[in-house]
Amino acid sequence: MIPGLTGRRVLIVEDESLVAMLLETILEDMGCIPVGPASTVEEGLTMAEDEAPLDAALLDVNVAGQQIFPVAAILRARGVPFVFSTGYGEGGLPDEWRGQPTLQKPFSEAAIRDALMKALGVSAV
Repeated sequence: MIPGLTGRRVLIVEDESLVAMLLETILEDMGCIPVGPASTVEEGLTMAEDEAPLDAALLDVNVAGQQIFPVAAILRARGVPFVFSTGYGEGGLPDEWRGQPTLQKPFSEAAIRDALMKALGVSAV
């Protein structure tokens, strides 16, 4: 359990099932409540548009060949912080999305924790 993350509802959009399962496990270990995972941009859009409360999201930039940015735009409009994950790092993002917390794949549990805490504005204890 990580203070500041416990009980947070975190949407996962990731098309690689093993990575999605790993993210679920990591989030649960930190005390978060995983939402999803969504394995397509369409599923991600549905979950992002849902009225259910979300505290944060972990978004794979390339989901089954589609860009995740429509989901990110909905989350941004809702005021839900999110973290991108990509094999290209922040440099692979379009200019308008740079500056968002971004995980470089492959990532570690510590990198996920740090990126989520940064996105949520939670300081480490």
